[in-house]
Amino acid sequence: MVSLIAKRAGLGLLTLWLVSVLVFAGTEILPGDVAGAILGQSATPESLAALRSELGLDVPALQRYFDWLGGILTGDMGRSMASGQPVSDLLWPRFRNTMALAAYAGVIAVPLAVGLGILAAAKRGTIFDRAANIAALAFVSLPEYFLGLLLVLWLSVKTGWLPSLADTYEGMGLTAWFTATTLPMLVLVMVTMAQILRMTRTTVLGVMDQPYIETAFLKGLKNGRVVMRHAAPNAAAPIVNVVSFNIAYLITGVVLVEAVFNYNGLGRFMVDAVSKRDLPMVQAAAMIFGAAYVILNMIADIAAIALNPRLRHPRGKEA
Repeated sequence: MVSLIAKRAGLGLLTLWLVSVLVFAGTEILPGDVAGAILGQSATPESLAALRSELGLDVPALQRYFDWLGGILTGDMGRSMASGQPVSDLLWPRFRNTMALAAYAGVIAVPLAVGLGILAAAKRGTIFDRAANIAALAFVSLPEYFLGLLLVLWLSVKTGWLPSLADTYEGMGLTAWFTATTLPMLVLVMVTMAQILRMTRTTVLGVMDQPYIETAFLKGLKNGRVVMRHAAPNAAAPIVNVVSFNIAYLITGVVLVEAVFNYNGLGRFMVDAVSKRDLPMVQAAAMIFGAAYVILNMIADIAAIALNPRLRHPRGKEA
């Protein structure tokens, strides 16, 4: 088990390095000139050359990559090309906002989706099961921005129950913050709930087709007891994987949701940085997204190993 965990951790670190290469290469091939975007059309060749030198753009790309990677490893994400402020000072408040929204959606979506998925499996073939499947398929099929616009139309424009924009600020009261972020939270909950519910139901049903489950039914155990005591625990490892994947989505896949609701999070931060060609900000935001995704999936792999007796105690080795 220890060797498997060490291998997963090593693969996670390798993946993070590959992410850093892709992020740097991706920002390098963005069209346009940073110095020209900052100085505007009236810039002279001399001023453009001076600004490129000041920003380090006249240094070979490979050297800039290693300088940037070394800064990331030491916590120095560089300075914004547009404002000159440290990137970390601009990024971390937005990251906290994104994490807060992800936590708000996650604490509602995960337990509700897992519970409904197990219930749908226990009531296979009933009206509840069919309704849950249809609703989940509909939410998975609709794009996030479309769900967001529908909620704005129904819950904000027509009824006025909730604000259409998720305007938040420092020192905002907790009640006001929950009210302002409820619409983007609902979009994230609908999408993640649908995916987790479907996968939970499928996984539990797969376990229920095993011979030992049939034996439990032949012994006269009730359906609910068989599902909760025998099927659900043995389906835990795949469920943990899909839950982790969707939590990673809550953190890394919120760009469209934040754009629709004008939420001041890391996704909107990255979109603004791309529009300004502010490379250090784009690179830092992309690395944060990539690191969050890789780390959460690595945790899911380790949890799956811990929950799987065959991986915890490989055949031929002592327990």
